[in-house]
Amino acid sequence: MVTKNGSKLSKRYFKSYMQLVMSSREFSLDEARDYAFEEIFQNDETTNGEFSFEQFEHAYKEMKAE
Repeated sequence: MVTKNGSKLSKRYFKSYMQLVMSSREFSLDEARDYAFEEIFQNDETTNGEFSFEQFEHAYKEMKAE
């Protein structure tokens, strides 16, 4: 997934994205996290910046706790 350089992606964005992936692909949360990491970050946490990666991790942890 291509995002504009410098854009800061929110926790809400990542939660919505992972929920959509789980629903459309019938993935577990862990599978959705792996898929999102590959698609959005190209398996490199620095791709979209530290803030976006932190929000991604917070979204995953919140969803895991639910």
